[in-house]
Amino acid sequence: MEEVRMLFLLTGEVQIGKTRWLESLVTELADCGVSCVGVLAPGQWVPSKGEHADANGFEKLGIDNVLLPSGERIPFARRGDLARADGTFDEESQAAKAELAWHIDDAAIDRVNAHFDELAVRASVAVPTDAKSHSGRSAEGAESKDPSRAPGLLIVDELGRLEIWRGGGLTSAMALLAQGPTAVFPHALAVVRDYLLDDAEALFAEAWPDRCRIKPNDAAREAILAAFEV
Repeated sequence: MEEVRMLFLLTGEVQIGKTRWLESLVTELADCGVSCVGVLAPGQWVPSKGEHADANGFEKLGIDNVLLPSGERIPFARRGDLARADGTFDEESQAAKAELAWHIDDAAIDRVNAHFDELAVRASVAVPTDAKSHSGRSAEGAESKDPSRAPGLLIVDELGRLEIWRGGGLTSAMALLAQGPTAVFPHALAVVRDYLLDDAEALFAEAWPDRCRIKPNDAAREAILAAFEV
């Protein structure tokens, strides 16, 4: 029977804990021997009683990007009003031209794209997808001798208007996803806002015939663990 290789599309309202859920999933998969590569986008939060504070008394100032698996952390985005106030807002940036609420440094986008370029090279030199199962065993049942080639989960947190509607932003992440499943990344997970889901699915329909929309909950966690047979 042909193995299903899945693109998981994680979605939901803003600030419901999607990235925190992903961080927990990455830890759980690592404990099971499954590596995660790509990028996570945790927020920069501070205690606040101001107008931008959430119901728990915290204010989001910006967004970092954490490159996986190294853990390198890059300041990625800053709230637009704060960027204007401190003079870091660039009217010529991709984010400014798209009129996003967050100001994203183009240099940070370049760094994350370079990371995905490196991952693409890793995927291109891997063995064909039918040579290993999702658990990392060869056709003869032997464990993979090279941990860096063991099947893992490709994560892109997140794909927004720049990527889905404007063909910009994390273009290298989009290109890697457009390649479809590989031996190194038999499954992938992309965070996508609700209103972009249909367009995202259309973009990846050919590369990923099997797709699943998920929320940050236990059912999704179990589905991803089952995909890796752990």
